[in-house]
Amino acid sequence: MNNKNKVINILGENITITSDDYISLTDMLKAKDGEFFISDWLRNRNTVEYLGIWERIHNPNFNYGEFATIKNSAGLNSYKISVKEWVNETQAVGLKAKTGRYGGTYAHKDIAFEFAMWISAEFKIYLIKEFQRLKESEQTQYAWNARSTLTKMNYRIHTDAIQKKLLPPSLSQEQIQLVYANEADVLNMALYGITAKQWRQQNPNQEGNIRDYSSAAQLVCLANLESINAVFINDNSSQPERLKKLNSIAISQMQILLADTFVKSLDQKQP
Repeated sequence: MNNKNKVINILGENITITSDDYISLTDMLKAKDGEFFISDWLRNRNTVEYLGIWERIHNPNFNYGEFATIKNSAGLNSYKISVKEWVNETQAVGLKAKTGRYGGTYAHKDIAFEFAMWISAEFKIYLIKEFQRLKESEQTQYAWNARSTLTKMNYRIHTDAIQKKLLPPSLSQEQIQLVYANEADVLNMALYGITAKQWRQQNPNQEGNIRDYSSAAQLVCLANLESINAVFINDNSSQPERLKKLNSIAISQMQILLADTFVKSLDQKQP
């Protein structure tokens, strides 16, 4: 079954509807009692007049000359025309003759509703009702998909914004050259870009310290920085030199940690 097609059930018969709202007249015929063909409907004068009006409204390429000839012959016992002939001679777009697996005669919904009356009045009523139900269902699904997509986009924007905020800032030369009395502030500067005192000044209503409000990724990175800093101190590296290296390491590690799904899950599990 073509995924673009839909199927509705009318009085026990499955009716195919294409993505551009053309309905299978071939399927509809299965619900008709007795011998009846689409060509029988097409030879009726009222049918031809209706099709001509529909094409005039919707089809700028409609061949009125050929249509006039067909209209004059419609209703005569000798007159007979197939859907394929109708389309070829008048360049009509309201009816389509398809071949292949899903072949048959298809009509624009406006025309299909008129054809349904030839099946029965009851069939026409149920066809319109089911078609409207299908369209409402599609609109609901479309709206749901749109909301879902928008939610995902907003989540991505929100996540990216948070990650950019969590990424350590590159320290300026002036920040690197400052002397930090508390060795813990060397790590704070490398990872957060501010000292413990600066954080308290910026967050006077928050209890605890900057590390109490860290993400799982920041805490993992901080533990790594502490070990690395101890090695640098043992190597007699100067504080500015250590801070510059630690800041570079913090940026690199945070980029990796923020993309790690396990580390992300740790944050989600926190109360």
